[in-house]
Amino acid sequence: MVTPESVKQGIEAGLACEHVEVLGDGQHFQALVVSREFAGKSRVQRHQLVYKALGERMREEIHALSMRTLTPEEWTS
Repeated sequence: MVTPESVKQGIEAGLACEHVEVLGDGQHFQALVVSREFAGKSRVQRHQLVYKALGERMREEIHALSMRTLTPEEWTS
């Protein structure tokens, strides 16, 4: 079973993050991802970066992932 911690580790392994929080029940997950790489990107582009970090896991293991994707400046304001 996929755990919130394993999703968090997958995001951190594929994307330079300042902060990541993941909650979930093994199929449905909610993530807060803070990364400088999101600067100047749309919400769709930010989500694509997270999906890329998770790779095949998004197609095979994770049923649903809702995200808040913020730059460090957006997170602290």
